[in-house]
Amino acid sequence: MATRTARRATRSEKLDLRLTPHAKTALQKAAAAANRSVSEFVLESALARADEALADRRTFGLGAAQWKAFMAALDAAPRALPRLGRLLEEPGFFDDSTGL
Repeated sequence: MATRTARRATRSEKLDLRLTPHAKTALQKAAAAANRSVSEFVLESALARADEALADRRTFGLGAAQWKAFMAALDAAPRALPRLGRLLEEPGFFDDSTGL
């Protein structure tokens, strides 16, 4: 409970939402099932979705040696994957095998 109180104390912004009665009921039921308040449930869910939406836009830092290894991996020739080649040469499940 102490962390919940501490988290509430640091919150200073408010976000108002307009929703249908059905959406409100669904959020209330989901929050109750997760043993959270609606605000906590919506905030946690929205932040998780924000993380997913921004995942490919994040940066990462590398040291000089790591950067060199990373660039070498990018510049390296692709390795042969004979099993994948055979798979791509086979007719697919939805290919017309009757010749129609």
